[in-house]
Amino acid sequence: MTFNDRIFGVLMIVLAVAYGWGATQFPEPFGGAEAVGPDTFPKLLAVVLAISSLYLIVRPDPDHAWPWSRTGIELIIAVVVLILYALLLQPLGFIISTTLAVGTLCWRMGSRPVNAYITGAVSGVVVYFLFSFALDLALPLGLLSFLEVN
Repeated sequence: MTFNDRIFGVLMIVLAVAYGWGATQFPEPFGGAEAVGPDTFPKLLAVVLAISSLYLIVRPDPDHAWPWSRTGIELIIAVVVLILYALLLQPLGFIISTTLAVGTLCWRMGSRPVNAYITGAVSGVVVYFLFSFALDLALPLGLLSFLEVN
């Protein structure tokens, strides 16, 4: 398993480099370059992925069996939720998609459904306002586009 972790780490470094390079290819925003632009967060993600991959190469986990019981099923559910989140982000909008994704993941981790979806809703609204007003970065509103203030 340590050999597999190292191979996976090398592949993730390749992905981090490709992702970071792709982020540098974004066109310059209208009005000139900004301190925080559309390439900032992809570049940060690429750096985090590269550092994590290097750690995986240098210090791989000891051999463990794959958790095919309940834990394996929960991991599969989490991946499906994240894929659906990415697919529904544009049509439903950031707030609704985030509410559903965070709420479902919190619920699957053991929180009561009402508390989980309240956490998801608060997270979606807070992050939306943080990006829209503090960072001046647009996120899709989707179904809530009637709330958009111009």
